[in-house]
Amino acid sequence: MGTKSVGLRRLHAATAAGLGMVAGVIAAVAAQRGTLDAINRRFERLEEQAGNQQRANLAMQQRQHWELLSKAIDDPELAEVLDYFEEPVSAQKRRQYLFANAQYTNLLCYYRIGNIPLDEFFMHARGMFQNPHMRDYWEATRPQRASLRGTEEAKLGEMIDDLLSQLDEADTDEWWVVGTPPTET
Repeated sequence: MGTKSVGLRRLHAATAAGLGMVAGVIAAVAAQRGTLDAINRRFERLEEQAGNQQRANLAMQQRQHWELLSKAIDDPELAEVLDYFEEPVSAQKRRQYLFANAQYTNLLCYYRIGNIPLDEFFMHARGMFQNPHMRDYWEATRPQRASLRGTEEAKLGEMIDDLLSQLDEADTDEWWVVGTPPTET
């Protein structure tokens, strides 16, 4: 009998030790999980701050772009610096192109900073390019856009090129129904 109770006590002691180890492991894992959760929350906040900073940087760059274009629009001598068109254009046409560039860049910036989704970008562009001066600008800047291969801006430009082709081929005067707005992927 004595041997049985010693054996039983050893088994209980071993079981208790094993349960203690398991409890310790669970406590350690729980503590690590809490630490990992805190690290993940901090990482998410940092990502959000980085995104906010990127949008702020884009907005600042857009403002600087507009200030430079405004100076060029107001001063024909400065506008000559931005005359990178293959065909010579008059001072009036150059000013129109600069303003068209400002309009398109503004729409592009709205999309990039997240103020509008891709389908809304498409719908605004569809309306914007009803204007013949915008279309002239778009055609005159085709060589510059060709140098943007592989970028987000190039993809948006290709989308607009496709839209303009669809508008030209459309069998309707209801331009606002031409083309299917893309969806975010």
